[in-house]
Amino acid sequence: MEILIDKNSGYCFGVEYAIAMAEEELRESKNLYCLGDIVHNDKEVERLAKIGLQVIDRERLADVHNCKVLIRAHGEPPETYQIAIQNNIELIDASCPVVLKLQNRIKTAYDKAKEMKGQIVIYGKKGHAEVIGLSGQTREEAIIVAEEKDLEQIDFSRPVVLFSQTTKSTEGFYKMKSLIEERIRQAGYPENLAFFDANDSICRQVSNREPQLIQFSKNNDVIVFVSGKKSSNGKSLFSVCQKHNPNSYFIEDETELQAEWFAEANKVGICGATSTPMWLMEKVKEKIEEFAYEKV
Repeated sequence: MEILIDKNSGYCFGVEYAIAMAEEELRESKNLYCLGDIVHNDKEVERLAKIGLQVIDRERLADVHNCKVLIRAHGEPPETYQIAIQNNIELIDASCPVVLKLQNRIKTAYDKAKEMKGQIVIYGKKGHAEVIGLSGQTREEAIIVAEEKDLEQIDFSRPVVLFSQTTKSTEGFYKMKSLIEERIRQAGYPENLAFFDANDSICRQVSNREPQLIQFSKNNDVIVFVSGKKSSNGKSLFSVCQKHNPNSYFIEDETELQAEWFAEANKVGICGATSTPMWLMEKVKEKIEEFAYEKV
């Protein structure tokens, strides 16, 4: 049995940068707070906790003083920086440059939209860390949409400016764009299509993985997708694998593997989300190799 780890899987630049910053700080201080899970992968969070990274939520942030807090790649809303100043907190800002750029774009678009009574719409998961930071640029006035029913929140008689969470699927974004265009027509405001501004703000490191995963899925008999169950990016990329290879399995770690998945397989492909560490995919490969050895 041939077992191959997808060379394009694993951490994106933003996550890799955040983890490197956390590890560097922990080598010096042995103690560091992180606002939310540094990455949507429980195994990596557990590894970093063992060397001193303590995860806190926004409520706890208001209660800590005179310490260091890491901002993860997802970015944060303006209020987080205000709390840091008030509580004498030193922020280790590991916000992804792609996310920071998007925050600035949304803030600029929001200021312009206010002048023409427009609306900022964000295609993303409500409550997701990145989306909280993006919405914060609009004073929480942005409309968050994840599926068609969410479009009921939009007033189609007013201009609409659409953005996307950076880790959403390209296909999903353009479907949402088409649905909004159709709703504008149905509402009887076709002239507003001239004011509808759709911004494909999906990270290219994420979107480029989709065509790569399609080919990878087709090239293997079985696909094992490794990701934290909380990862929005993981769910999106796994759906790509499943669409092109029905023998695709979503697991969090090697303990979830089942030997029968590989009974008839000659080629097994292992891949993962932008939040999946390479060391975890290596452990999955080792376990599948055990199954292959036992079969022989």
